[in-house]
Amino acid sequence: MKTIITIAGSNSQKSINKNLLVYTSGLLKDVDIISIDLNDYVLPIYGLDYEAENGIPTAIKKLDKLLNTADGFIISLAEHNGSYAAVFKNTIDWLSRVNMKIWREKPMLLMATSPGGRGGATVLESASAYFPFMGANITDTFSLPNFYDNFKDGKVIDTNLEKEMKEKVRNYSFEL
Repeated sequence: MKTIITIAGSNSQKSINKNLLVYTSGLLKDVDIISIDLNDYVLPIYGLDYEAENGIPTAIKKLDKLLNTADGFIISLAEHNGSYAAVFKNTIDWLSRVNMKIWREKPMLLMATSPGGRGGATVLESASAYFPFMGANITDTFSLPNFYDNFKDGKVIDTNLEKEMKEKVRNYSFEL
């Protein structure tokens, strides 16, 4: 059985990206899902001086080992002022110090959502351009705009968006 690691790029306890990941994960069949909560990996802000003095945090070494077990990734990014949430950026900065190919050349479905009409499109575009340098094999992207209008009772309710998402998840599963 394949192992998929999901990460919501947020440390919010009420993360809409985490809600989207739960729904998306439920669309996959015959896979083990490991959901990473960035709140379980409390880290100092990355800096060369900190690393030289203290080394790589134990939490990052554990997370890096966990990423080695993945056959694929589904990432849903929160957008803060047009970019990654600070907690996510800090985590990937630390991970890159252990293995620059954080995503191990494994298939990745890259998503974003937000309360606004662009659905995290800016951070999704940025990650789509940047993640391949970090070993991402991005099979597809999905943006869910207007989260609170388009997602109810644990699922995407806009029929066109739901159809698009299900097709992208199906295509992703073929890449595993």
